[in-house]
Amino acid sequence: MLAALCAATAAIPLVYLVVRTTEAGLTELLATLVRPRVLQLTVNTVLLAGAVTLSCLVLGTICAWILTRIRFSFQRMLLLVSALPLAVPSYLAAYGWLVWFPQLHGFWASWFVMTMVCTPYVTLPVAAALRGASADLESVARTLGRGPLRAFVAATWPQIRPAAIAGALLVCLYSLSDFGLVSMLRFQTLTWGINAAYGASFDRNQAALLALVLVVLALVVVAGERRSRRQVSSVPGRSTMPARPAGKYGVVYVAVLLAAPLAGVVVPVVGLLSRLLEAETLRAIDVPRLIEAIGATLGLALAAAVVAVLVALPIAALAARYRGRLVAVIEAVGFLGHALPGIVVGLSLVFFALAAVPMFYQTSVVLVFAYVVLFMPRAIGSVRSGIAAVPTSLGDVSRMLGLSPFQAWWRVTARLALPGIAIGALLVAISAMKELPATLLLRPTGVSTLATELWSRTALFEFGAAAPYAAALVLVAMVPAVLLSGIRGTAREN
Repeated sequence: MLAALCAATAAIPLVYLVVRTTEAGLTELLATLVRPRVLQLTVNTVLLAGAVTLSCLVLGTICAWILTRIRFSFQRMLLLVSALPLAVPSYLAAYGWLVWFPQLHGFWASWFVMTMVCTPYVTLPVAAALRGASADLESVARTLGRGPLRAFVAATWPQIRPAAIAGALLVCLYSLSDFGLVSMLRFQTLTWGINAAYGASFDRNQAALLALVLVVLALVVVAGERRSRRQVSSVPGRSTMPARPAGKYGVVYVAVLLAAPLAGVVVPVVGLLSRLLEAETLRAIDVPRLIEAIGATLGLALAAAVVAVLVALPIAALAARYRGRLVAVIEAVGFLGHALPGIVVGLSLVFFALAAVPMFYQTSVVLVFAYVVLFMPRAIGSVRSGIAAVPTSLGDVSRMLGLSPFQAWWRVTARLALPGIAIGALLVAISAMKELPATLLLRPTGVSTLATELWSRTALFEFGAAAPYAAALVLVAMVPAVLLSGIRGTAREN
């Protein structure tokens, strides 16, 4: 029952959004959907998400193949560097590129920067799948006369396809929900339209209807991924393909691997530092305001991490120990935030707070709740893995020794699952620090985070004034990222 109640919290924004749109009436709903402007925003959104997903799928798979099939003397460093773009918010990458090229805008600019930022979402899971993939069928295909590429596609691709599709799902959802990058690069998508409709009118029904369109697109993507996952079967075999020396193409392989880190991290960070170190920028830094933004960012992220883990614990514990249709439904509802764009959750909670709990409107309570809905799936996954790794027999022995069920869980299971719980909390904290659209809509009056300060200045093309907040965001987000790496490293050693 507790797990079901916790999971139900994730459904509140979507349920209320549906209620709000039905109040507008079927006539207004249909009239809004067929407007040329709405159709154009929808087409732009689908085109960008499709192009970015396809590009990341191709580039990410190639990078994963290089990382696992080609041997370098600095293999671990290349793997680490390949993951670096994940640490940079898309709007921060866009800001860095605008520093160098102020006229950068439109579809192709958005496609390029977002592809460079999102490629690791495919590279990392596909690389892991390739390491465990059987090489038997590929070897047979090669002996039958097929070339390396045809043998890989016929024999190995079916084995790694689930990982590739899972990574592509993350890329597609990221592209659909992105607000900061497309706004900075002036490419109008549904997220841009939702924000414009919300800010420009006292009638917020159009914003709600656009948000519902975006949710439908996201849910269609998730449903498609689940359908394709069910159609995949495992391939027997134990041998794996050995890595071969880089040889004369080593420079080409390294260049391909470094494309995303260079474009997604190095270029933006160097641009950021170049603006930050300008004398005029250094003199203009408002230190008290910067410190206040850092404090707000850390405080909100910490609160979101604690609450998200507390809400995720009952769901994760249930999913780790039990099977069944009801358990699957509860877990799926808990993961609902995974498919909801931040701007949709923010808009839904604006409506919900004003109608149901007006005393909490524009307070930290609603903003933290939005973070919990959006990022609870990250906590559920990590906590579930941590609990599942603890043998149930340990809890049984503890209860035989006289401990109550709660005492046995707290003293044994929770302690052994602590690395997974901590990883979940850190993942939520990192995500909350970088979240932009929900924070813009729900932040308390007079409170600004590093993300919103960066956004407000870049929206006015004040790139020099934005530099201190961008640098601080990178440094602050590195703290949980470093802790996360340390916990994972310790877990592997143990």
